Amino acid sequence: MKKIIQLIFAAILAIGLGSIASAQSSGSSKVVYHIDDAEAQGLKGLRNIRNHLDVSPQTTIIVVTHANGVDIMMEGAKDKKNNVEYAPLVGALKSRGVRFEVCEITLKNRNLKKEQFTLDADFTPSGVVRVADLQYKEGFAYIKP
Repeated sequence: MKKIIQLIFAAILAIGLGSIASAQSSGSSKVVYHIDDAEAQGLKGLRNIRNHLDVSPQTTIIVVTHANGVDIMMEGAKDKKNNVEYAPLVGALKSRGVRFEVCEITLKNRNLKKEQFTLDADFTPSGVVRVADLQYKEGFAYIKP
């Protein structure tokens, strides 16, 4: 009798794990890109995201910026090394479904106003909390370019 119960339990467990794996493989992936330094990560991160979508266009991508990373979302901001403006790159990614979020704590700490940011920017109360919630509560993979 004990053996039968163990076999039934093992079968139920296998069926459950199989359906979880099937659901995960059939759904699109979700990724949060974390940018906290525009100079070191901005252009590279935006290019990574473009490449990511070129290979896997169904991926849900949210970019969370805080600290100096919010600079990629500021009106007229450019990559200092390559003199490339961020806004057209951000706009192109936004048109492909990427969401860009700016940390409001950073705005307060740096005395910045929402009006200084491109229209492609959304805002989140805390960039760090948002990254953690996306990973833990919503199952997003984490990438820091």
